Amino acid sequence: MNGDPLLVNKVVGSVIFAGLIAMVAGFIANLAYSPQMLDKMAYKIGGNAPVQSASATAAPAGPEDITGMLASADAAAGEKLFKKCAACHTYKKGGPTKQGPNLWNVVGGDRGVVAGFKYSKDMKEMAGKWTIADLNTFLYKPKMLVKKTKMNFAGFKKAKDRANIIMFLHGKADTPMALPK
Repeated sequence: MNGDPLLVNKVVGSVIFAGLIAMVAGFIANLAYSPQMLDKMAYKIGGNAPVQSASATAAPAGPEDITGMLASADAAAGEKLFKKCAACHTYKKGGPTKQGPNLWNVVGGDRGVVAGFKYSKDMKEMAGKWTIADLNTFLYKPKMLVKKTKMNFAGFKKAKDRANIIMFLHGKADTPMALPK
């Protein structure tokens, strides 16, 4: 700095020149690629309330009714699907209680009564009998029917799979209940 009285002018000129080059480069890039501007902004920034999408409101509250599918349900396919359940449940008459209760007599049977299994408070309070609709909901998402169930299972999302498993378990009873038409 001692010997150059124009050093400040050179630094300011260099900064201005660099800015000018950046502007010209941006202008040339804009001409070369010619971006198309949208008529309406794709993403709205700001606002107080979150925007709800149409798909969120159209989502079903629960599983679809499978009553009509039971007539064509395949118990053999249900037995194959039951392999996912077999880690925690058995289905043979007099079978042992594992991490979950034995499922003999479950379709149309009493809820929360298998000897040797400690049910959650919510399941005990439900009482009553297992209906096809209840089993459909429970197999879709267990916590949808019993909020504090001990069953940690994501559920079967396909209606056909739920119908097949229910048909398979329907035959695992002393006196199978009559299926709805």
